Amino acid sequence: MKKFDNDWDEIIKDEIKEEYYLELRKFLKVEYYTKTIYPPMDEIFNALMHTPFEKVRVVILGQDPYINEGEAHGMAFSVGVNAQIPPSLKNIFKELQTDIDCYIPNNGHLVKWANQGVLLLNTVLTVEARKSKSHAKKGWENFTTFIIKELNKKSDPVVFLLWGRDAQSKAELITNPKHEILMATHPSPLAGGKFFGCKHFSKTNQFLQEKGFQPIDWQIENKR
Repeated sequence: MKKFDNDWDEIIKDEIKEEYYLELRKFLKVEYYTKTIYPPMDEIFNALMHTPFEKVRVVILGQDPYINEGEAHGMAFSVGVNAQIPPSLKNIFKELQTDIDCYIPNNGHLVKWANQGVLLLNTVLTVEARKSKSHAKKGWENFTTFIIKELNKKSDPVVFLLWGRDAQSKAELITNPKHEILMATHPSPLAGGKFFGCKHFSKTNQFLQEKGFQPIDWQIENKR
């Protein structure tokens, strides 16, 4: 595993020595060598690299990476700047528009959110091409449970946005009363539009401001 060059390096240094994680690494070596796996190996941990533990103010918890070429780059719901916007992210942008009047951008690159302290974390960090949840129950759930438990220890308040059943299964890990938990249906069109109207973006900013923190600038700008 390459270094993150931030405080996550120290936090996870013992966890990546655990037996389950060593087995996960063996599994992934074979998978990446024999199949098409997303995201690229050097982008698996982009969420942690872009959002240091100390700076986390919001956690958006997804399921697993996008399954089509050129989309997944290690951040939940985000895609590369030149990729087509997937249906789930289109729905997120629609909710942003109705909730806080953001215009719908022409790209789905969410690094701007990550740089403001929004940890874009999936419960499973890799996937085989065109096979959703193909890397479930291989060890990633243990690792992301550890991450959530560490975030639960933070003394500063964090807003956890849990979208869909996989994300909501982590809710029991968030026991610190300083934190806020907001749950909604997954933004996928397969959920029948039940995500719309959750108002998680305005609720997040209201909570942060009430606690004395800067709100998140949710607007993703158009690429040139």
